[in-house]
Amino acid sequence: MPHSYGIRARTRHMFARNFREHGMPIKLTTYLKTYKVGDIVDIKANGAIHKGMPHKFYHGRTGIIYNVTKSAVGIIINKKVGNRFMEKRVNIRVEHIKHSKCRDDFLRRVKENAAAKLQAKTDGVKVNLKRQPVQPREARFVSIKHNIPTTLNPIPYDTLV
Repeated sequence: MPHSYGIRARTRHMFARNFREHGMPIKLTTYLKTYKVGDIVDIKANGAIHKGMPHKFYHGRTGIIYNVTKSAVGIIINKKVGNRFMEKRVNIRVEHIKHSKCRDDFLRRVKENAAAKLQAKTDGVKVNLKRQPVQPREARFVSIKHNIPTTLNPIPYDTLV
């Protein structure tokens, strides 16, 4: 069989619709989302909409919006080419993108830290806002009073003949 090197080659599972979403129309909320310049978005191509679909390389990538038009947005993505990163500018329709959740945790932490600083200032105490890595679990003793250990022995070899 001839081998395909087309623009959508090797995208059988990549552009397939999700489970129980085959043939479903596009939700209206997809078109009602507001995108602004500077927003961070994830690119996830929707196989049901061929128009404005990104190349398979950009599927799953995250970029920053630099241009907004009526039905599409321009996104800046860093693409590794050889030993350098090139800034690629791609225009993708809104059906193929969604807001990224990568900054949600950071923005939540900024708000919590600001509230903690304000609280510490009113109380007159010093507060440490640095994150700590997850520490090992605390040491503990296991009682065998009602939990007697059982000894496991191998079964002796027995022939079937």
